[in-house]
Amino acid sequence: MSDRLLVNFVYCQQIGHVVEALHYANGYHAADPSRRISVTLIENTATELTRYADFVEETYPVPVDIFDGAADHSAALAGVPSTWDAVVSDFRGADPAQRAIFPGLASWFDASTAHFSGQKGFAGFRKPVPYSPGEHWRLAVQPDHTRFAGEGPRIAILPAGSAPRSFYPSVASWELVLDALALRFPAATFCLVGKLRADARTSTSVTRAELDRMLAVTPNAIDLVDEPLTAQLAAVAACDVLVSPHSGFGMIALAAGTPWLTIGGNRWPEYFFNGVPFHTVIPDVSRFPCYTLMTADPPVVDDDGERSPSMSRTRLEADLDEIVESTAALVAGRVDYATALKDHATRMLPIVGGDPAHLWSIDNVLAESLA
Repeated sequence: MSDRLLVNFVYCQQIGHVVEALHYANGYHAADPSRRISVTLIENTATELTRYADFVEETYPVPVDIFDGAADHSAALAGVPSTWDAVVSDFRGADPAQRAIFPGLASWFDASTAHFSGQKGFAGFRKPVPYSPGEHWRLAVQPDHTRFAGEGPRIAILPAGSAPRSFYPSVASWELVLDALALRFPAATFCLVGKLRADARTSTSVTRAELDRMLAVTPNAIDLVDEPLTAQLAAVAACDVLVSPHSGFGMIALAAGTPWLTIGGNRWPEYFFNGVPFHTVIPDVSRFPCYTLMTADPPVVDDDGERSPSMSRTRLEADLDEIVESTAALVAGRVDYATALKDHATRMLPIVGGDPAHLWSIDNVLAESLA
């Protein structure tokens, strides 16, 4: 019988962390296609995405309060087989800084490490079992072309992620962007995606009224907000490009094969790259400070309410031409992945102090593109 590997990837609920888990699972699958791979994920994330990853045999959703360091995990562990040939966990479970912020995840890491048998290691490393870094993979999502009646470009728009509202452009700023895109692509169909519904999962931090304002100024627009995630993803898979700020949804769009135009900024740079063309519009950090990671955020500015500098109207006005023309290049298929990756690394390098070692990305593919 083939070896059984568990990718123990219980972390925060944002959807991008599911993509991380699947990427690592695929790396182990590529290194040994006979290996039977399962994953654990926090239960209030998009666990259904693993159904579209044929290299994952079983998925075990785990209930964890990420802030409860005194939690008893015995009931959760009872729902996961204890016997494995190898277990690779998210390295953040052993990182002192992460353990201090998320004591519930620290206690899960400790309890699960003690509970599971087999060789132990961390996801994305070549021990205790072979791993193939930098592999390209896709979610087996069937594009839903029935949503689109016209023959023109199809542009998906995600106006915000799940961070505070101040981390994303105002409605007026989105109107500026949407007007410019509609002028550049008069035959385009735009589809708005996101989730307003309140439940145990993350949601998009805009209001229904804000979305309605965006729809009102966008010709040929369809509203997919609050449809099931897999239905939205199937529509995005039929699009030529997704335009959005940094978000885990952008990562699943890439995993479905859709190019991503990212309006970069805020805390996190892009770090997942899987062979699909992309472009991040990087702000002038001397004017619009960002990419603070886990350090203090820059002071907000007044822009239809509080706004992070990198998502302000002034910043979007400064980068509007690049947003539109880079979207056009992705729509037209003029961007190849290798060029996009090296270009992104080159543009990010000064921001991280000129040292490629600080260009963090999954499997270090960003730094390696400069070698």
